[in-house]
Amino acid sequence: MRRPHSAPELNGNARRQERSAPVHPISGPTPASAAAPSPWRQRALVPVLVSLGMLVAIISSLGAPLIPTIAAADHVSVANAQWSLTVTMLVGAVATPAMGRLGDGPHRRKVILTGLAVVLVGSLLAALPLGFACLIVGRAFQGVGMGLVPLAIATARDSVPPERARSALSTLSLTTAAGVGVGYPLTGLLAESFGMYAGFWFAVIATTVALVAAAVVLPASPPRPAHPMDIPGALLLTLGMSGLLFTLTQGEHWGWGSPRLLVLGAVSVLLLAGWVLQELRTAHPLVELRLVRDRTVFAAHLTTMMGGVGMYLLISLVTRYVQTPSGAGYGFGASVVVTGLVLVPFSVGSLVAGRVVRILVRSQPPVRMLPVSCLLSFAALLSFVLAHDRLWEVFVTMALAGLGVGVNFAVTPGLVVGAVPAHETGSAMSFNQVVKYIGYSTGSALSAVILQAATTSGDGLPPESGYRTAGLTGCAVWAATAVVAYVLTRSGARRTSAVRGGRPAPAGVNGPVPDGGDLLRNTGAEQ
Repeated sequence: MRRPHSAPELNGNARRQERSAPVHPISGPTPASAAAPSPWRQRALVPVLVSLGMLVAIISSLGAPLIPTIAAADHVSVANAQWSLTVTMLVGAVATPAMGRLGDGPHRRKVILTGLAVVLVGSLLAALPLGFACLIVGRAFQGVGMGLVPLAIATARDSVPPERARSALSTLSLTTAAGVGVGYPLTGLLAESFGMYAGFWFAVIATTVALVAAAVVLPASPPRPAHPMDIPGALLLTLGMSGLLFTLTQGEHWGWGSPRLLVLGAVSVLLLAGWVLQELRTAHPLVELRLVRDRTVFAAHLTTMMGGVGMYLLISLVTRYVQTPSGAGYGFGASVVVTGLVLVPFSVGSLVAGRVVRILVRSQPPVRMLPVSCLLSFAALLSFVLAHDRLWEVFVTMALAGLGVGVNFAVTPGLVVGAVPAHETGSAMSFNQVVKYIGYSTGSALSAVILQAATTSGDGLPPESGYRTAGLTGCAVWAATAVVAYVLTRSGARRTSAVRGGRPAPAGVNGPVPDGGDLLRNTGAEQ
């Protein structure tokens, strides 16, 4: 009869198995008992995850080129039609942390598939000619898909082989910017050829394909404990963000000094302050805000949010400007197709920025890229203010904007992952997506507010000076953000240089944990 193993022997065996388990470069040691997926599913996983990110980027961009068309077809103001874009970003800002928290437990696969199903329903509602209200509800449901990006990043971190994990993370991060250059011309071409709703029918088809592919390829969720959902935090974030954005969009209509506008703004700020207190107090917060105390992480989140503001502020301005009939004294009277093509240089610039960053971080600390991204975005808005009389000048502006946003989106994941504990990576990246979508929705709403404020009562179009005012506002914001980012990252640059070889490994992990520079320097192998 065999003698049962003693406790020390069992612990020793467990330690030997842990040491023999492969170490993932991002998520740490892989459990020895984890079942390996079939080879073809393993090969298909990264393309499917990237297609999810691209689908989200395309769906998020479906609204912008169609804003003037939606306003005319549904007999609403352009400012109200802007909500077809803003509501998607708003729902994305709220859905992302909730889906990220649910996806951290044992239900990640289910959350991804459910999110895709909600996007499919929203695409159907938006595609059916049932009026403006139905379109807005459908676009809101589509915003749930914005929460798929951090889940795709978490899946890549846990399930992609180590030699491909870094490349997959970099590609997923850049798809949110690069996909805009696909979604805008595609939307324009479909709308020009088949009508306003054709782009949403394309979303129905693309989401159906993605849902089937994800159901076949996605691996089982990792065996992690489930935590209760922070329902009060989700409600406070939803109400606070909705109130602030509604305040922005109604300011010109109600009057910026009207009591109800001031009360709504004050209540919204108090709700967001209550959300912060709730996240700091609860045991299982929707977003772990304590991680933001690190200067590098704070700088990364700040520039990401401002990157979102600048990205959608400029995109909204440019798409409206180029479609304005030349009889107004400015604009090009461009079709929806040409308007979409204007965004192609933006995607090209963001992809080029990813390549350039991987070269620069070989000799420079990656934190130094954050102020550079701010200055590039500043240059893009200044270019739009000073030179927009020819279409090629607008193309140059969008290429500069793509470089600025691309640098930020390429460097941020590595900085965040390298500055927080490994077990908090998911929460930190989820918050980074939240601030990005807050920036998107704020930039979209801000452009409409400034142009509406410049429009004389009774006129259907704002004067050219309104675009100049919006551009200069963006320049001022970017200049301030560049200064703050430089101040915050000076110490971060010295710290990154000191630990260039990687952070010390936590207990149980063989080898150093890569810092932000390591993650970025090794993202080119699979691209």
